[in-house]
Amino acid sequence: MAVDLAPELLEILACPNCHGPLAVDHERDELVCQTPDCGLAYPVRDGIPVLLVDEARRPGAGPVGTDA
Repeated sequence: MAVDLAPELLEILACPNCHGPLAVDHERDELVCQTPDCGLAYPVRDGIPVLLVDEARRPGAGPVGTDA
């Protein structure tokens, strides 16, 4: 499912971890923090961004709260 967020919404959303800007990764259906020191990726499920740090993943890894 493609991430289809209104540009106005994307402008006001921020990373809950560092408050940096988010960008859409259409290939993975995620919102990715653009701050280099953070870089967390948040899933978008059924068109709804899940902006919970426990649900986020670091690029190249599983969710933050797991050992995956």
